Amino acid sequence: MVKVKIKTGDKVRVLAGEHKGSEGVITRIFKDKNKAIVEGVNMVSKHEKPSATNPQGGIKEIEAPIQISNLSLIDNNGKTTRVGYRMEGDKKVRFAKTTNDLI
Repeated sequence: MVKVKIKTGDKVRVLAGEHKGSEGVITRIFKDKNKAIVEGVNMVSKHEKPSATNPQGGIKEIEAPIQISNLSLIDNNGKTTRVGYRMEGDKKVRFAKTTNDLI
């Protein structure tokens, strides 16, 4: 399992695949599968059977997970960057490697 350096709520850009160049906010991370769900990216159609809560049934659009290796964090300048960690005092903080700014 790879160390995940992006967190829920981070703004990311997709680097590879069908949705290359798309941007969104991470809503959920699956650490065991190394995947994340990005808001508004990688939408797939899911067919739903009629039920008591949804008597009509039909086709529903949901977000599918994307490999974390295909995502890159967007810094304050709007450019993609890698994430690093450093100690400031007694706290461990994340910073953007391109600009050295705290995230």
